[in-house]
Amino acid sequence: MRTLLEGFRTNRAFRLATLCVFVLLAITLAAPWIAPYDPLHAVMTDANSAPGAAHWFGTDKLGRDVLSRVLCGALYSLTSVLALVFVIFVLGTTLGIISGYFGGLVETVIMRVADMMISFPGVILAIAIAGILGGSLLNAMIALTIVTWTKYARLARSLVLQIKEKEFVQAAIVNGGTTSHILWTHILPNILPLLVITAVADIGAMTMELAGLSFLGFGSQPPAPEWGLMLNEGRQQLQTAPWLMFFPGLAIFGTVVLFNVWGDLLRDVLDPRQEP
Repeated sequence: MRTLLEGFRTNRAFRLATLCVFVLLAITLAAPWIAPYDPLHAVMTDANSAPGAAHWFGTDKLGRDVLSRVLCGALYSLTSVLALVFVIFVLGTTLGIISGYFGGLVETVIMRVADMMISFPGVILAIAIAGILGGSLLNAMIALTIVTWTKYARLARSLVLQIKEKEFVQAAIVNGGTTSHILWTHILPNILPLLVITAVADIGAMTMELAGLSFLGFGSQPPAPEWGLMLNEGRQQLQTAPWLMFFPGLAIFGTVVLFNVWGDLLRDVLDPRQEP
């Protein structure tokens, strides 16, 4: 925490990116109140209206306000992505720490399962799992969790293998430190910064992948105001109503770029020794 505060104070780019992230999160949480219309309310007489004074981002084929759907889509999409990254982070990190610290049969089983999972193309496997489970946002999140946890598990394991051989860890073991004390006091604080950086950088990637599954019909289902689903609904009218894809696509693009930049700057703050 002290490192983050120091980085926020001294690194102007990190300060600006952090401010933008908080603004995005504030808009996301306030979306139901700042959206000018009900994102699910259809007015057929306003169908496919071009952007104008009444509807800044235009309307879709059912006359629903695109701006309201994009704003509420932020709440729907971004909260899902953050929850997904958190679950993957906790699951993968926990399995990686267990594997690296205890070794033996536990490590063999976890790593062989991880090797099996990464032997398949991640997106293809996620599509297959989501297709088997059925199209829904929850099933899409489960599919991405199954194919993504391996990265965190392998990274956490490699870091634990390095740190547990350090002198301060060996000294703690010799002095009778309990397993929980060693893990919480010596291991976790030393591996957490790199894992957090990885998780932040993954927010952008998970936004793309979750939107991609919704675009293909394996994620969110109509009439949910989800960015990937909005792209799917607007693709058939790309030539006649391009705003149906432009504004959701712009929201996805902006979110991905922002979190990727923030992740790079967070790496510089938490691990300044690492070469850019």
